[in-house]
Amino acid sequence: MSVDFTAPVAEVAESLIGAQLFLDGVGGTIVETEAYDQADPASHGFSGQTERNAVMFGLPGHAYVYRSYGLHWCLNFVCMPAGHAAAVLVRALEPTAGCEQMRQRRGLQDKRLLCSGPGRLAQALAVSGELNGSRLDSPPFWIVPRRTETTVVAGPRVGISKAREVPWRFAQAGSKFLSRPLAFVDAGR
Repeated sequence: MSVDFTAPVAEVAESLIGAQLFLDGVGGTIVETEAYDQADPASHGFSGQTERNAVMFGLPGHAYVYRSYGLHWCLNFVCMPAGHAAAVLVRALEPTAGCEQMRQRRGLQDKRLLCSGPGRLAQALAVSGELNGSRLDSPPFWIVPRRTETTVVAGPRVGISKAREVPWRFAQAGSKFLSRPLAFVDAGR
């Protein structure tokens, strides 16, 4: 089974919790995602296509990589059919492979802080703008779909000023690797 990136973005974001993500063999288990859709005022695609967000309007199953506030790279997975801007932001993962490389890239030892946030994750995996538009089904990316039951919870997204209340932040219940704790709205998912 593979991830169906043509599905609605919130479904993809939820299905990625518990999946494995590797970039050049470095990575781990995805424990936190956020969904963004073209009709969503918090989405980069809301105001239409630009040079910066063009990949979001492209084929599903590709990486949309952008700089957040000019500081950190953020890794997103394009979803839905081409022409409809939707993407899943990978917010956090539990490191399982290449931890020593991640520690060197991040300059710290605490495994819990290596990939707990989109900027930290990008730095730990060596994500850069050169990966924008890359296919997710071939090197340097490798995604292994979730194979075991995982309790997924949902709640409001963070770090945005519009549509904060939309419960499109998905996380693995009880994970100590999340970017930040939240009171999730769907604890029984």
